[in-house]
Amino acid sequence: MSVTQVAAYAAPSAKAPLERTTVPRRPVGEHDVLIEIKYAGICHSDIHQARDGWGEGIFPMVPGHEIAGVVAEVGPGVTRYAVGDRVGVGCFVDSCRTCEYCLRGQEQYCVEGMTGTYNALDRSGEPTYGGYSTHLVVDENYAVRIPDALPLDQAAPLLCAGITLYSPLRHWGAGPGKKVAVVGLGGLGHMGVKIANALGAEVTVLSQSLRKQEDGLRLGATHYRATSDPATFTELAGTFDLIVSTLAVPVDLDRYLALLKVDGALVNVGAPEEPVSLNLFSVITGRRTLAGSMIGGIAETQEMLDFCAEHGLGAEIEVIAADRVNEAFERVLASDVRYRFVIDASTI
Repeated sequence: MSVTQVAAYAAPSAKAPLERTTVPRRPVGEHDVLIEIKYAGICHSDIHQARDGWGEGIFPMVPGHEIAGVVAEVGPGVTRYAVGDRVGVGCFVDSCRTCEYCLRGQEQYCVEGMTGTYNALDRSGEPTYGGYSTHLVVDENYAVRIPDALPLDQAAPLLCAGITLYSPLRHWGAGPGKKVAVVGLGGLGHMGVKIANALGAEVTVLSQSLRKQEDGLRLGATHYRATSDPATFTELAGTFDLIVSTLAVPVDLDRYLALLKVDGALVNVGAPEEPVSLNLFSVITGRRTLAGSMIGGIAETQEMLDFCAEHGLGAEIEVIAADRVNEAFERVLASDVRYRFVIDASTI
């Protein structure tokens, strides 16, 4: 495939509505695969970046880092994949490959910085464009195999939402005998409930209201409590081994830290645009940990996909045509989706 233009939906400038356009894709190199994108999930971080919420973006911007598709072409040196294979691409498409973290399979923490699937510059200085498009060219080492047991549309959100929750749940030892709370039942949180339950933990959802309680219990939670009820924080004090917060808005960290047992951990995977603060006594008095976690490396992402396939853990999705993407953005901001929008790339 020579350098060509592919159809995509892009934000022409910060905060502007996305519109149909074309963007270039590089030729298929020695170790590249050309992916015909079938589905692309809409992540809240797409909205943050398209609207300059996390800093100045690169425009025009084609968001999308929850990509599921089929290999359409392979470079002559490719050994991992063949034409027709079901593959996915997550939040990054390259890294330095030589630092200690890349060598440990933690490419997301690359010392030189991973190359984002979109809103980034690749190693040649060209902008990257994401999954709201028909095709993507990526090095075979930065694609993962989607098991046959996972429908492609349900698998797409796993490439960000799934791994974002799987990685901290595994790292902090969610499993039998552990009490885990998931804060927020949205695109990230609903996968956290499913995965924590499948790992064997006792799961509690902490949500603003009880509006989604039925869903939370269906997805695998044992308990569901409203954070708008002050009794939640008094009755659950000192309860949890692990709390994973998916919220993209600032929260009162002290209140949530007080829900941890001694040596418990509060791990943030949501990234508010505004800074947050806390009283250090909230961590000192219970030897508690306040931490963060960011997606996962390629090997762990593959592990997550295989785990989800084994346990039947696809995302809960609403599939939409590409021309509804701006409406979907507004509905995400209004928490009006259960639980992930997925773009049918055939409509682009």
